[in-house]
Amino acid sequence: MKHFINAKNNIVTEALDGFLATTTTTGLARLDGYPHTKVIIRTDWDKSRVAVIAGGGSGHEPAHTGFVGEAMLTAAVCGEVFASPGVDAVLAAIIAVTGEAGCLLIVKNYTGDRLNFGLAAERANALGYRVEMVVVADDIAIPDADYPRGLAGTLFIHKIAGFMAARGDELDRIVTAARTAASRCYSIGLSLDSCTVPGNIPDDYLGPNEAELGLGIHGEPGFSKIAFAKADELMSLACEKLAQAAAPGPFALILNNLGTVPPVEMAILANAFTKTALAKKTTIIIGPAHLMTSLNMNGFSLSLLVLDDLRTAALRADVGASSWPGIRVCDQIRVVELPKTAQDKSYRPSRNETVEAIIRAVCEMLISAEDELNFLDSRIGDGDTGTTFGRAARTIADALNDLPCADGGDLSMALSTILSRNMGGSSGVLLAILFMAAGKAYKKNNDWPLALFHGARRMMQYGGADVGDRTMLDALMPGLDRLMPNGSMASESIPGESMAAAALAARAGANSTALMTTACAGRASYVQAENLAGVTDPGAEAIARIFETVAVVIRKRGPA
Repeated sequence: MKHFINAKNNIVTEALDGFLATTTTTGLARLDGYPHTKVIIRTDWDKSRVAVIAGGGSGHEPAHTGFVGEAMLTAAVCGEVFASPGVDAVLAAIIAVTGEAGCLLIVKNYTGDRLNFGLAAERANALGYRVEMVVVADDIAIPDADYPRGLAGTLFIHKIAGFMAARGDELDRIVTAARTAASRCYSIGLSLDSCTVPGNIPDDYLGPNEAELGLGIHGEPGFSKIAFAKADELMSLACEKLAQAAAPGPFALILNNLGTVPPVEMAILANAFTKTALAKKTTIIIGPAHLMTSLNMNGFSLSLLVLDDLRTAALRADVGASSWPGIRVCDQIRVVELPKTAQDKSYRPSRNETVEAIIRAVCEMLISAEDELNFLDSRIGDGDTGTTFGRAARTIADALNDLPCADGGDLSMALSTILSRNMGGSSGVLLAILFMAAGKAYKKNNDWPLALFHGARRMMQYGGADVGDRTMLDALMPGLDRLMPNGSMASESIPGESMAAAALAARAGANSTALMTTACAGRASYVQAENLAGVTDPGAEAIARIFETVAVVIRKRGPA
């Protein structure tokens, strides 16, 4: 696997300098002593207050350096990737920021962290510093584990301790609050792939139809391999495990991106959480965000904290750390009434069995062709043509009983509205233009070929493409042209043999795009000639299949 690094031995030091050079948190610096001492500290810290220090192995960014700042951490001690920092580095951090008020170390429950931070605390105490340590073990994935792991729930403890330190609470009070909160904190992770340490060989131990529940933040195996499923199902499973372990709410939730989950998928997971029973007991949400990651792990974690007045106040308080995303107080999603537009005209449903059969058959075909069209598009575009047409097909199929199928003009305009609102992409708006113009033309002449040809011309006018530009037009225009005598604009009904001929023309037009090595419109216009050669334009392929499907229905049932 490729990574944006210079040398494996310099990953952490270069990353920390990059962080310091770009962070919006003011007053940060690193202690001298690279590469053995990798410590980020606040230079504006008032030593009359309790210092709060956390840290551990790197690879979990923005934890821990991104949480150094006002009302959160005073210092972060960093080890190499997934390796605990040494005793000397932890001791250096303690001495750099600790005054008479003392210091609290917040440590995740891993042997290396407990030992190195623990020995550093003992040495600091021997030097006359007041140092206490809180160990966070929030992982609930493995029942009755002797040493539950520390996960993203640790950030709750950072926030509570940092809040109390900023307001001037004494060390003993902060320690008690942190330990009590840690005992009311519960986390679990779920991933579709493990992570890869730069320089190591990827470990593809999860199959394409597997996910892992309860894994650690260093790629350690989870509680169990589970079947890959929809986002709602995976979220429900994770929440069930949390609910079994957690004390009664109300809760705060951290929805943490473990590395490479795209924002759109994290938003889907957030929506999935709102459907669970836990959501009803959750009053504060933090995220979705990158908070405590695991390099490039394709997964998420959930952390719950039982709330009381102190914890609620702490989580609500502002901080100066750049990576803390703030909170969202859970409430209903606001929905504002849709503005009235000219397209909001209501159409009376009407029946025409042949038209309905055509629409139904086309929708079923596009849905079944989704993967094939996406594959074609992935070779020359962004891989979503099948999804775009499939989305339109599902929406139209759902609305079929409400469509004015006996009125060609109203039907075209209704289809235009559905496509413009639901299909998406350039194809959606182009086809919406076609059907809007076709609807107006049909009302004047009651002729489908003429109306659709007129709509296609309007689509070309607005879209700027023409036949030969390697677009859906290369199938659409030859097909429509064959529906009129001698390719003229004269009116003619739609006999079955004409539709069959139109389907053959559309298919020939679609196939011709595979020979075109230059595209003049769409995303394919950015693709090199060698990548276009031999690949049928996916939009043209979709249109050709639509013509072929309509031809089959008309052959069986007769003209509409």
